[in-house]
Amino acid sequence: MPLGDANNGITKQDNRSRRERERATSCPPVRLPCDHHPVTAPASPSPTVATRIHADREARTLRIDWQDGHVTVHDFTALRWLCPCAYCRGEAGMPGWLDTAPTLTGEQTRLVDIALVGNYAVAPSWGDGHHTGYYTFALLRDRCSCGECSARRSSREPAMTQEARHAKEHQS
Repeated sequence: MPLGDANNGITKQDNRSRRERERATSCPPVRLPCDHHPVTAPASPSPTVATRIHADREARTLRIDWQDGHVTVHDFTALRWLCPCAYCRGEAGMPGWLDTAPTLTGEQTRLVDIALVGNYAVAPSWGDGHHTGYYTFALLRDRCSCGECSARRSSREPAMTQEARHAKEHQS
């Protein structure tokens, strides 16, 4: 007995109906918002979900609009200093290239391209060919240089004791 029929290609082992086979191989139906299936917004907008990213090469800035309404602007030089890759930051207890406090050249801070990495990061490509840093949205938001975010960061840092402040002031 032949395994399949030449007209419809159904094998003896596949005794499901045509509709069942189509349902198994097709994408699930897309649900559009309606009265029965309303789309609900998250309880609170996320501070690390980017809604718009714009690199302005002329101004040398990367602007990120966040879901919670905040806007972060990084200039390209500051962005290059933030590079989180192993070469720049170091690994296995060894310091990275940026830890040597190099003088960055124009090519090292010239943004050539920027790519989205999933829904969590961007990967810039620089004029000197460097392209291995994945800048997570959490990092970019945390390092926002606006007054509000700078104040938030300073309030998180432990207060310096009076003795430590005195020792720091009198170091030479």
